[in-house]
Amino acid sequence: MESLTIYLAGEVHSDWRQQLRDLVQQRGVKANFVGPQEGHDRSDSVGEDILGAQPNARFRDLVGAGANTLRTRVLMRRADMTVAFFGDKYKQWNTAADAGASVAAGIPLLLVRSADHVHALKELDAMATFTVETLEQAAEAIAYIFE
Repeated sequence: MESLTIYLAGEVHSDWRQQLRDLVQQRGVKANFVGPQEGHDRSDSVGEDILGAQPNARFRDLVGAGANTLRTRVLMRRADMTVAFFGDKYKQWNTAADAGASVAAGIPLLLVRSADHVHALKELDAMATFTVETLEQAAEAIAYIFE
């Protein structure tokens, strides 16, 4: 194995993905990172962009979620592993859904969550292949695959 494809599940409001990309690259690991649409406005509007205007916000969200789920399933199933990042600031429902989908599909899950989230994520933690508390630890775990 010369490189990995890693699906990055988590909120799209902070720069955690770029931080992890940089940390993995610093360790000399060749990886292709994929994940959800990082443009928040594009993610919200994609359903209407494809299907046209919807009658209300509920249907706008539903058709957007359908397009985003298509993207997630295709990219995740092509990935060698999933990294699910649970930060401190944003609600993490999508991250939990993606992490569960990864486990259900048999894709190894690297869970990144702080000690503050141990109780809230205990069931997901039990299903993860490996759990760490920082992005630095996640990068080390990814690099370990190539030792």
